[in-house]
Amino acid sequence: MSPFLSLDNFHTTFSNGLHRLLEHGLGAYILVLANASFRRENFLALYPALERGFETQCQALATTSHTHLPADDVAVFEQLQTLGLAQVETVKFRHPGPWEIQYNPLRAMRPPRNAHAVVKQLFQPFDNHAFHFNKPFLRKESIWDGILNGHQLDVLYNKFPFVDLHGLLIPERKKQWPQYLNAEMHRYIWQLCTELPLPGLGFGYNALGAYSSVNHLHFQSFLREQALPVESQQWLHNGGNKPYPSECQVFDKLESAYRYINTLHEANCCYNLLYRPGRLYCLPRRFQGSYQHAPWTGGFAWYEMCGGMTVFAQQQFEDLTEADIISEFHKLNLNSIYVYN
Repeated sequence: MSPFLSLDNFHTTFSNGLHRLLEHGLGAYILVLANASFRRENFLALYPALERGFETQCQALATTSHTHLPADDVAVFEQLQTLGLAQVETVKFRHPGPWEIQYNPLRAMRPPRNAHAVVKQLFQPFDNHAFHFNKPFLRKESIWDGILNGHQLDVLYNKFPFVDLHGLLIPERKKQWPQYLNAEMHRYIWQLCTELPLPGLGFGYNALGAYSSVNHLHFQSFLREQALPVESQQWLHNGGNKPYPSECQVFDKLESAYRYINTLHEANCCYNLLYRPGRLYCLPRRFQGSYQHAPWTGGFAWYEMCGGMTVFAQQQFEDLTEADIISEFHKLNLNSIYVYN
């Protein structure tokens, strides 16, 4: 049964899957811990099972060969062993001005994949030798897969979440589409966002070069009724009187939205997207690697471009200012070269 039938059904499917995954090895354990730590109540509820699982994984790594395990998982768990489970902190938030800052220490352990790469081209062919979502070990990280609105859809847990009920949507996974948004999938995601009966539903998208870490077509789902900073009515793009510090084009028609996206494709201009029901926020920006981002950020992907900042150290969480955030936006601003008419 699709978890998208109701909010209760999605919550139940999401929670039951985390409990199930505790029995499925090292990578699954890391996923459950990171998802549980996103909310303190979930972390406390799962802590006894997480504690048992931590000891099990420590013993397994100490007594058996782990050459068959993904190196990324081993590296992350070794960091957890150094830290100690008792020292794992849950995610914290604060809101200076219109911005959202989250302290997310487990996400700091996330493998970078190609997030540190210098990218100059929006389109790159799918590479079967690179990381992609057809890897067999990812099947156990599935929340659900099946036919939804006429397309095969795989929904995976986000291993290191930064929004509520964070998932990865991979439409037509076996077709091996690269991370280059075609008109058919734009229409599909727009319609899912508009038609599914889930309050707070949204989808984020990172184009290649805009801190997409995997070149395999995917979107990031979440359920969050609280507006993201970019959705605030104070901004010019929402009818307010204050300019957003980065270019933001807003659309309420899927066809005009894709015409604009296609102009970005033709201009080899990277971008981030936020889909909300009947509305699309498109944020063109400079390619990753074409500027030096500040030490407090791992780079601006869709969440950061929408006004949510993720930091990995307590001091950064306490010290980050509105001026720091706006300064970082200005580094990747295109100076309105691609304004849509």
